[in-house]
Amino acid sequence: MEKMEHIIPEEQAGERIDKVLSTLNAEWSRTQVQQWIKDGNVLVNGQKPKTNYKCTVNDRIEITIPDPEELDVVPEEMDLDIYYEDQDVLVVNKPKGMVVHPAAGHGTGTLVNGLMAHCKDLSGINGVMRPGIVHRIDKDTSGLLMVAKNDLAHESLVNQLMKKTVTRKYRAIVHGVIPHDYGTIDAPIARDPKDRQSMTVVDNGKHAVTHFHVLERFKDFTLVECQLETGRTHQIRVHMKYIGYPLAGDPKYGPRKTLDLGGQALHAGVLGFDHPRTGEYLEFEASLPSYFQELIDNLANNR
Repeated sequence: MEKMEHIIPEEQAGERIDKVLSTLNAEWSRTQVQQWIKDGNVLVNGQKPKTNYKCTVNDRIEITIPDPEELDVVPEEMDLDIYYEDQDVLVVNKPKGMVVHPAAGHGTGTLVNGLMAHCKDLSGINGVMRPGIVHRIDKDTSGLLMVAKNDLAHESLVNQLMKKTVTRKYRAIVHGVIPHDYGTIDAPIARDPKDRQSMTVVDNGKHAVTHFHVLERFKDFTLVECQLETGRTHQIRVHMKYIGYPLAGDPKYGPRKTLDLGGQALHAGVLGFDHPRTGEYLEFEASLPSYFQELIDNLANNR
């Protein structure tokens, strides 16, 4: 279990403790924090508070973060689209609609279930729930993921992500016609205080940078390539919405009237990194899924 401490500053005085704690980490939901309080994992000045406790200046909050619940991940035979594999790393092209790792409501049919059947030697750094998983892409985003087969590889790949040396390029179709060819979105991202299931741009969020350039313009849409400098949850989807060009088909961040694609038009097409053992730079490119290419063709024909 991990422990952390937080001292309440003036600007958080009068706020409910569950609200305050849920802003400390974008991965913590308010519901999750309330459960920690009920379970006695949160102390205020050494005492157990109620979930509706209102903080005062200089309150000392002690949080004991429980270890993630371990799920029994069942190996499942799948026809995985493996782009590269050796003793240390594996690169796989995830299809649209597949969840990366097991969680509540998604115990089977995930990429991890398939990986467990494909190879037994996955790194254990992230625990049973996410063996080998170094980074994620959303369920309805397709494209390339790197997977660590041992802890040495896992630590190396995570360090490369932190140092921003991993190449991650995405293709996206967005609403609207972007007039300029290139742009950089530098806007911090955190969980939306009004909707805990969504992320948004907020002043006290985590640093997030997305570079983009226009590949093709259509009548009401634009095809762009986005390159991630950081890797926040839903980063491209949030950033493109923030500048007024939300992703086509996106049920969470797109406009009410969007294309019926069964999810956002987003594909992780290029992935590059230094091999954890040899140091050699490896780069892979996955072609667009058929639905994505057909959409581009239809938009081009209706210009």
